Amino acid sequence: MFLTLLLVTFAIALGVSFLVVRLFTPSLAAILQRIISDAISEAWLKYLKFAIYVVGISKGVRIYDLERYVSPERFEKGAPVLELNRNRWVLEVYRTVIESLQGIAWLLLVFFVFALIAYVIVRGLELRKRTD
Repeated sequence: MFLTLLLVTFAIALGVSFLVVRLFTPSLAAILQRIISDAISEAWLKYLKFAIYVVGISKGVRIYDLERYVSPERFEKGAPVLELNRNRWVLEVYRTVIESLQGIAWLLLVFFVFALIAYVIVRGLELRKRTD
């Protein structure tokens, strides 16, 4: 049952990451093209997509938390093995979705902050060229 839970959480985290990549690819591509305006922007886009998958899966599949179903005594002396019933499944699926989205949201927030700074710099340089 634990292996099934692990595979299900992985599949859900992968699916959430896939949806986020699909939703944000046009915006990310436009931002990178505007800031970099070179063929290398496509490479940065590929890297950013990869980072979204890595963060989404690693945050969604919480190995440390799932260990409670295998060896709970590692966390608390004499703790009983947790039973994987329907309520726990629902909770783990919900946690997987929320944690994946939360990790990806932080990644994109950091990206957009740096992209905004880069945009201001690029825009300032463009305006300086026009006035010269």
